[in-house]
Amino acid sequence: MLVATTLPLTTMRAGTHARRPDVSAPPDVEEKSLDDLSAGMQRGEYTSRAITQQYLDRIGAMDRTGPLLRHVLETNPDALAIAAALDVERTAGKVRGPLHGIPVLVKDNIDTADRMMTSAGSLALAGSVAGRDAHVVERLRAAGAVILGKTNLSEWANFRSSHSSSGWSARGGQGRNPYALDRTPSGSSSGSAGAVAASYCAVAVGTETDGSITSPAAACSLVGLKPTVGLVSRSGIIPIAHSQDTAGPMARTVRDAAILLGALAGRDARDPATRAVVGAIDYTRNLDARGLRGARIGVARKKYTGYSTAADAALETALRAMKDAGAVIIDPADIATAGTFDDAEYEVLLYEFKADLEAYFATRAAGARVRTLADLIAFNTAHAREELPYFGQEILERAAKKGPLSDRAYRKALATCRTLARTQGLDATFAKHQLDALVAPTQGPPALIDLVNGDPSSGSSTSPCAVAGYPAITVPMGYAMGLPLGITFMGRPWTEAALLRLAYAYEQATKLRVRPTYLSTATV
Repeated sequence: MLVATTLPLTTMRAGTHARRPDVSAPPDVEEKSLDDLSAGMQRGEYTSRAITQQYLDRIGAMDRTGPLLRHVLETNPDALAIAAALDVERTAGKVRGPLHGIPVLVKDNIDTADRMMTSAGSLALAGSVAGRDAHVVERLRAAGAVILGKTNLSEWANFRSSHSSSGWSARGGQGRNPYALDRTPSGSSSGSAGAVAASYCAVAVGTETDGSITSPAAACSLVGLKPTVGLVSRSGIIPIAHSQDTAGPMARTVRDAAILLGALAGRDARDPATRAVVGAIDYTRNLDARGLRGARIGVARKKYTGYSTAADAALETALRAMKDAGAVIIDPADIATAGTFDDAEYEVLLYEFKADLEAYFATRAAGARVRTLADLIAFNTAHAREELPYFGQEILERAAKKGPLSDRAYRKALATCRTLARTQGLDATFAKHQLDALVAPTQGPPALIDLVNGDPSSGSSTSPCAVAGYPAITVPMGYAMGLPLGITFMGRPWTEAALLRLAYAYEQATKLRVRPTYLSTATV
């Protein structure tokens, strides 16, 4: 299969040491790519410490003041010291790779064994510090990244209420979309998405069970990649469901997403799903602006179009661009089982959430406020003013009633998901049309924030790959009244390199993304 198990420490050749930087001019971090930042450090124009300080200043100016984006729960009190130590390494001629000295934000359901909390946005875990880094954080640190802080999220990764408002947590409040402040940043990796869009960092780590990377990425005009389940370790990440959970990169460009994926992916003894990961891979190696030439791209129209006029119109423009770039468009290439596995998926998530969350709680230090799902429900009830002011916790209550994973109902639902999403769904569609990828609009334009009624029901294309455990990547597809739209490329398992190549070629052919302007509302 794929990916990096360790990132090698590379030593620059003699005579290529970075010059002592001129710190009199602070770096401009807005919209800067990983390559921009790395090149500036290599040329001696600025340091990792200076970059880190600029990001911290930007977060301070925009998150709880200014446009009040509310995408960062806390910043790392040791970030500047870590960055300074990495500057010393660079000056000595040692560069660990493309993330050396780069500040990265991670979602607040990912353990960091430092002075920051890991809480899933909940007051029930406020003050709780993990005893060990999540595997993805271990890999980021090894790659030379600076863990800059923890991002806000839809509390408990949006698995608490069917009437929730994406981007809201009791710890962080309601996150806002940088493209229109009255619009949702979507969930549950809302803070990671909004932070990247607002240039709080160049890249961030999100997590997905069904849509939690790809949906906020599309809503914030980003690239978001949901890997094959098992490519990136889940150890040390607060779970929803092990059959679908994964972490993944969120970035402003496909290349940056590819760089971050290379750092995140790798085998982990704590996560048996990563056993298939062997060797190392550079996901940037095959990025090619001509990558769509001869590619067979299927269009998944059934269920995944028709709910948004704006998304449908943007899709037609996207298909023309891909055809002009040399792709062979098979239209339609519908997934025969589209929409048939939603009930089974929900049943699986309820069962696995109870089992997996309680297993995670057991890893936290003694004395934690909650050790079981029942404890969490009781905590929320006792702190209803803070935790339940806008919506309830009926999903938690339904999950708490589920039995063990040996129950026949769970095993039947899981088998149904695998049959309908994989065998009779994506596998059959790819084989029938001999496809390199399937495409569909990721979703419609981001909806208005509604703390009274919660998120409105709308269409999306996140479920097939989520339920199957297969990879998907969303790329900016355009705008409707200034509101972002994304297109999703769906792939077979372990085809991240191929999907990145296709997504990169589409991105380079269209170059649609524009920076946010923090308008109060959408405008023509």
